[in-house]
Amino acid sequence: MASGNVSSVTEFILLGLTEQPELQLPLFFIFLGVYVITMLGNLGLLILIGLNPHLHTPMYFFLFNLSFVDLCYSSAITPRMLISFVKENVISYGECMTQLYFFCFFVIDECYLLTAMAIDRYVAICKPLLYRVTMSNQMCFMLIMGTYMMGSSGAIAHTVCMLRLTFCDGNIIDHFMCDGPPLFQLSCTSTNVNKVVVFTIVGINVLVSSVTIFISYTSIISTILQISSTKGRSKAFSTCSFHIIAVSLFFGSAAFMYLKPSSTGSVNQDKVSTVFYTIMGPMMNPFIYSLRNKDVHVALHKALKKRMFF
Repeated sequence: MASGNVSSVTEFILLGLTEQPELQLPLFFIFLGVYVITMLGNLGLLILIGLNPHLHTPMYFFLFNLSFVDLCYSSAITPRMLISFVKENVISYGECMTQLYFFCFFVIDECYLLTAMAIDRYVAICKPLLYRVTMSNQMCFMLIMGTYMMGSSGAIAHTVCMLRLTFCDGNIIDHFMCDGPPLFQLSCTSTNVNKVVVFTIVGINVLVSSVTIFISYTSIISTILQISSTKGRSKAFSTCSFHIIAVSLFFGSAAFMYLKPSSTGSVNQDKVSTVFYTIMGPMMNPFIYSLRNKDVHVALHKALKKRMFF
């Protein structure tokens, strides 16, 4: 700690998910398993899409980027969380701000990636004859660049606002990561500006994304109901159902965490909510999108046959 009129915190202690000693080791192995599955699932999907030319389509282009974001997203959060289960998790001020930046970058990026995927499904089902023209390589590239730009600008805004705060009331963060709300509790300067920025940015991201997804799926459902063939309706629904599950999990837990009044809920509720969209979501996404996906099954079957042959 630096001395002076006001002490300035140079490092923080992350308390982790729970302080109950009997739960530390079991939770360590559970989340270690989750992290390994997340890495293998997303890395496997990246390799599978990259090596199979028949998967080089707009839908799999967005899925490739989603797997990349989930891979980085999980790596920015989970290792630090695992440390807190086995020993005191000390993180420097600079590392804390860095984790905050990358967390904000990847969470906003994922928000808009899910939106871009909903737009892709809308064009594929509602405008099938114009799909190749509308979802051209240039359009896909612009959408992806837009998601990364939104992620970067939002992360910079959050981090810059956090850097203006002074921390002098303690250095123990009752969380498993460096996030805005738990850091606000340690600040000895006003956090009103930060809270407005968080509420505004999260509100805009959730509103823009959810409205776009809602409009897309309203049109998709309307189009599907007009399909006379039962098989055709079933196939159309199956291409969208898993995306809806991923969207509900991500936006539901994120909105609960950041858009609820600060006076409601508890720290433990916030931690559980954060676990869902930072750790469980990246693990589940590869399986959600590939579980009943015939193209992925064919690519995986070919890859396994090649490996067995060699």
